[in-house]
Amino acid sequence: MPEICYLFKKFRSATLGIIVKANDIIAEYQAQGFCLTLRQIYYQMITRDLFPESWIDLVYNAKHGLPPGTKNTLKNYKRLGDILNDGRLAGLIDWEAIEDRTRALQSNPHWSSPGQIVRACARGFRFDLWSDQDHYCEVWIEKEALAGVIEGICTELDVPFFACKGYTSQSEMWVAAQRLIKKENAGKETIIFHLGDHDPSGIDMTRDITDRLELFESTVEVRRIALSMSQIDKYNPPPNPAKPHAGCALKNSTSVASHPSSSIQTSSCRQTMIDALVLCSARSTPCAKAGTTPRISRAPCEMTGW
Repeated sequence: MPEICYLFKKFRSATLGIIVKANDIIAEYQAQGFCLTLRQIYYQMITRDLFPESWIDLVYNAKHGLPPGTKNTLKNYKRLGDILNDGRLAGLIDWEAIEDRTRALQSNPHWSSPGQIVRACARGFRFDLWSDQDHYCEVWIEKEALAGVIEGICTELDVPFFACKGYTSQSEMWVAAQRLIKKENAGKETIIFHLGDHDPSGIDMTRDITDRLELFESTVEVRRIALSMSQIDKYNPPPNPAKPHAGCALKNSTSVASHPSSSIQTSSCRQTMIDALVLCSARSTPCAKAGTTPRISRAPCEMTGW
């Protein structure tokens, strides 16, 4: 838990209070084995109403067409980012507690001896838990930054996962179709569980995936498991502060009126909720045979909150 001080900073009591609350959220998720992004911490602060009343800016909210009393604004998102950055530099926040899932060093693997690589291969040996299933499943998520959110549960369930990075490129969509067709030719029914933001483009992406894979002659079933209006009605998550009016253009959409005018992001979900959605979806396949999909004690199928 490296809390390393690089710069001395003097904080006001209100700012220290924000750092303490952020550390409480970080500790809660670390106890469950999760590492958070800045955006996830922000959404948890908004959901739990942890920002002070002084963070309500009536003038800013009116200028940007936001509800007068809201604290969920791009201004406050950036404000929290500055506070957490200062807190880390001052040695008040664990440097490993907040991660950037979009930037990582790429390098070649190395081993000090032939024996070391043999041991590494042995540790990496896995049986295909889905080899005797009638279905082949994949989990697709809209944003690359959230691939790390689904990595744990997908690895435990032995389900491949894929970050679409918005509208998937034609090249990658064709490659996916060939991969799915190979499974279909082997007699398996294929399913993609898709998680996307609840905004016009995020909803339209599910349609786009379905249409283009059908064009490439795959018979895959695409199931949107998040986010849905029923989930939003039940859990009331905060909207994306950067996109209060998500009126972005849709690709080949036939019904703009059916799409929402606000943006709710999958990053606003609790990690345990994402785990539960994926777990329940995998278990819901008609032929999920007993003993082949591992039980995940930390991800019950009952979603308890955002």
